[in-house]
Amino acid sequence: MIHLYQSNGYNIVLDVNSGSVHVVDELCYGLIPAVEEAVNAGKSDEEIIAELGGGLADIEKKEAVSEILELKNAGRLFAKDDYEDHIENFMQRETVVKAMCLHIAHACNLSCKYCFAGEGEYFGPCGLMSFETGKAALDYLVAHSGNRKNLEVDFFGGEPLLNWEVVKQLVEYGRSIEKEAGKNFRFTLTTNGTLLNDEIMEFVNKEMSNLVLSIDGRKEVHDRMRPYRDGKGSYDEIVPKYIKAAESRNQMNYYVRGTYTHFNRDFAQDVMHMADLGFEQISVEPVVAEPSMDYALTEDDISYLCEQYDILAADMLKRRREGRPYNFFHFMIDLSCGPCVYKRLSGCGAGCEYVSVTPWGDIYPCHQFVGQEEYKLGDVFTGIKNEELVKRFHDCNVYSKKECRECFARYYCSGGCMANSQHFTGDIYGAYKVGCELERKRVECAVMLKVAESEEE
Repeated sequence: MIHLYQSNGYNIVLDVNSGSVHVVDELCYGLIPAVEEAVNAGKSDEEIIAELGGGLADIEKKEAVSEILELKNAGRLFAKDDYEDHIENFMQRETVVKAMCLHIAHACNLSCKYCFAGEGEYFGPCGLMSFETGKAALDYLVAHSGNRKNLEVDFFGGEPLLNWEVVKQLVEYGRSIEKEAGKNFRFTLTTNGTLLNDEIMEFVNKEMSNLVLSIDGRKEVHDRMRPYRDGKGSYDEIVPKYIKAAESRNQMNYYVRGTYTHFNRDFAQDVMHMADLGFEQISVEPVVAEPSMDYALTEDDISYLCEQYDILAADMLKRRREGRPYNFFHFMIDLSCGPCVYKRLSGCGAGCEYVSVTPWGDIYPCHQFVGQEEYKLGDVFTGIKNEELVKRFHDCNVYSKKECRECFARYYCSGGCMANSQHFTGDIYGAYKVGCELERKRVECAVMLKVAESEEE
């Protein structure tokens, strides 16, 4: 399978199965689909050259076809899918839990309008995780992590800083058992920033491998969707704190992370605004919401949003050439190595390699399933009870999803978000169309940026 597209003046050919990326001239760009069709029809190289080479007089065309076939014979074009033959073995793999989202607080001091967690309470009672429950969660993670050394723990909410003392206690406990358990905890904090102060940042910089700071971009955009419960905006309060936090971490190991909605379809302006503020690690994602919500994205928005990604990619190129680069999370791609085969086929590992734990110790496949009782897996005190559901998540991969089989981006998105699939199709094996279209565009932009970077080097 190949994918051809044009971006920023480049004719790009992506060979899906080998991961090879080719930048070609107009002649080759036009010939490659015909060569692929002939290859799929089982024709020999000689037959293809005779049919598509343009005759003896057209030396340039004949050379182009020959070069395309050389790439085919080297396994870098029209490559065979080597993964599908081994999918049964892949589904028999043993998994261990390597990452945990700790819902340290089901409470929040903001009232974000698009919050999937029902303003931080997950459509249930408010609650703060006790140290005892958090301790049991970390013990569960260690006990079910097998030989995995590095374990990821994200302090999440709601707003985790509402339960800051327990966060500190759990980090201290984790550090106290690392050596004996042969583990290394990599803690992350996700916060709305309103309660950040110097004391907290000192602890975060010492103990947290990553810091996620929520902000949606321009003041009017952010304050519209992320106000306090009395309607007051939070932008003016958090921005100075975020700038200080980013600088204190040397512009590394953090993200300012936003959500764009129908109200700011021109989200590229929000990313550029955050870059103008001095942030170098930026992530802005599309909202996932019921079509009935006025801020929801629809299929009618797709073409406009794809144009925004092109605008953003061009801005990143420009700023990089000017010596003031920034990273955009969804354009980060590794074409030389990339994730392992398991990761490429199954993604985040929700439900078997990654789990979320509520303030009361209940285990769910990920933070977006919390509160849906039919997706409760068990609890950290007595273990997993719904083994059948765990297996269903375990077996979800790019070959078990019909739409993924013919998608050029399948090894980059790994089948997409299972929670979004479930939310929009009723099945984790489904496909969320808006999300898929935007992911394909992000992959195209990411590959183009790598092509440009390679040429510059």
